[in-house]
Amino acid sequence: ERGKKMSSRTLTAGDNKVTFKSFGVDLIGNLHLPEGFDENKKYKAIVGASPFPQVKEQVLGTYGPEMAKRGFVFLGFDYLGMGDSPALPGEFKQSRYMFRLIENTWDAVSYLGTLSFVDEIYGMGVCQGGSIIASASVTDHRIKKIAMVSGMMAADGFQWSDRDAANRLIAASNASKQKMFETGEPDYVAPFGLDDNQSREEHTELVASPMAGETYDYYGRDGVKGPQAVKNYTNMHIGDQAMESLISIGEAYADKIVQPSLILYSKSAWTSVCSTQFVEKLTSEHKVLTFDEFGHVDFYYKPDAVKAATDAVAEFFNE
Repeated sequence: ERGKKMSSRTLTAGDNKVTFKSFGVDLIGNLHLPEGFDENKKYKAIVGASPFPQVKEQVLGTYGPEMAKRGFVFLGFDYLGMGDSPALPGEFKQSRYMFRLIENTWDAVSYLGTLSFVDEIYGMGVCQGGSIIASASVTDHRIKKIAMVSGMMAADGFQWSDRDAANRLIAASNASKQKMFETGEPDYVAPFGLDDNQSREEHTELVASPMAGETYDYYGRDGVKGPQAVKNYTNMHIGDQAMESLISIGEAYADKIVQPSLILYSKSAWTSVCSTQFVEKLTSEHKVLTFDEFGHVDFYYKPDAVKAATDAVAEFFNE
């Protein structure tokens, strides 16, 4: 019945496929449970938030089992319109709209709150997931602590430093929205200049970004979590999403966040400003950890970086 704790009798240690409602449709998730899971015990639970434009089998599929090994319940899920989760009727897949990601996260917290074995709920985000968790936590105090790894919380300094480039992105996304409204057909683009067919050499020659190489090594055709390795993933994405992702709610309301916060990043990463400028605005209790030896994308999958991050997050959530 609505309002009652859900039964956990079908859940077992390891990876469990689950669904929960958001925007009136079923979002698809993986609920990672620790070894020796006992539904009569209480566990700290984590709602995970992934980098753009990922699905649950990528970073969340790496971090979920690691946090379960450390004794936590971890929910990784596909946002509305992504991976195994449906788009709304009349809308299109590959559409991570930032405002909706926040609402999906609130509904994920609600779902965790129905599980009889869940004690406190925490939020953990990587890259754009850091911004999602920070934004969601501003007005969701059911989330008791938050941790952000290689997070893009203070994205303004990253996305708006070149106003001409930002305005070009806006113009393209505006045109895409108008085109889709008029045609009723999806308009897909390659947000990083990376499609599903390029070689590493082709991509690094085409894209001038200092992150081009590490981006390809993860997301590219031959990447460790690219479209060949993760069958429900594609680098192509809906063309108008930048109209939402350029607005950084977590950054604008950072001084309103009350939850104890962990910010973990690489000082050498091109994206470090997204953490440093966020920390400057935080007024809540917070802890900052930096790792010079890792790059931004290293935290997605490289074993030493993932271990450093998950150990630190586990320690912080257990304090």
